[in-house]
Amino acid sequence: MRSIGEMARDSGLGVSALRFYDRAGVLVPAWVDPVSGYRWYEPGQLEEARLLARLRRAGMPLADIRLVLAGWSGPDTDLVRKLLTAHLRRLEQGLSDARAEFSTLRALLDHRENVMTSLRTASVRLSVAAPELAAALDTVRFAASTDPELPMLGGVLFDIEGGSLHAVATDRYRMAVARAGVAGHDGGRAQVIVPTPLADAMRPLLDGEGAVGLSVDGDRVTLEAGDRQVAGRRLGHDFPDYRRLLPRAGGRRAVVEVAAFRQALETGPVRSGESGAPDLSVLKVEDDGTVTLCADADADGDPDRVAVNREFLLAALAAGARDRLVLELGAPTAPIAIRRPDDEGAFSLLMPVRLEN
Repeated sequence: MRSIGEMARDSGLGVSALRFYDRAGVLVPAWVDPVSGYRWYEPGQLEEARLLARLRRAGMPLADIRLVLAGWSGPDTDLVRKLLTAHLRRLEQGLSDARAEFSTLRALLDHRENVMTSLRTASVRLSVAAPELAAALDTVRFAASTDPELPMLGGVLFDIEGGSLHAVATDRYRMAVARAGVAGHDGGRAQVIVPTPLADAMRPLLDGEGAVGLSVDGDRVTLEAGDRQVAGRRLGHDFPDYRRLLPRAGGRRAVVEVAAFRQALETGPVRSGESGAPDLSVLKVEDDGTVTLCADADADGDPDRVAVNREFLLAALAAGARDRLVLELGAPTAPIAIRRPDDEGAFSLLMPVRLEN
């Protein structure tokens, strides 16, 4: 007999997925301990679990998976073959439809006139307090993308307008925003994307208490702190309009003690995804304002619980650099906001992960 952990390891299905398929009646363990509730599987169920994992990776609907599993070991495989063929045709048709839509979108992009003047200006000079810029970089750095296919996200955006510099970073699954006050900027709104290596090189120059100078001359970005200087080329892209992604006011809020909450995340229940998927923490803000980490049995069917990549949440808590932070949870499909109690303008957003139900 295989334990559920061994079955997860050998089949490519996560423990949470195996529990889900048990409850759904798709892959029922051979024996369940009546006292502990622990699931045990016969050796022959391993092949079935691996087949199930393949079908799920191929995106087959659960109703069809039931029929495939039911007919897989039978003498007549005609139904199984027809189900596989029908699903492949659906995938091919979906891909064809997606190609047509993307072709139309590319044509629209090619012919669309940009009515706004690019915010990438030729020259900017300003000063900013070193501690403020250091705090801003520390807040957002963890969210910068490392995807070579999206070079415009591979850095930190400096969005300068009036007396403010907003630092922004995103990798699509998370976004962080922080603000620093600036002086000496008399022009309009300007943006520059500082490549991640250059932003990292800037950080050691920001350990002092005084002001530093930031300048942009064409493609060159320079930070000066006393007799020290670091410079490099800006990214030659336009950053997406992050303001459209900012969270709306509302949602359920909870103040968390960061140290205790981190420990709860690191030692508490997680929902393990299928092979290669990240571990998820399932959160819920209770009526008394506390945050609960939901176990599998508690999470299913509860519309107020939100699942999030645990590693991303731990990184956001560390970047918050406060003993207390505010968690703001909305609908299960809405981003989770992590805010500083003393600065609503410095926050992180984490995209939720849909739970199978």
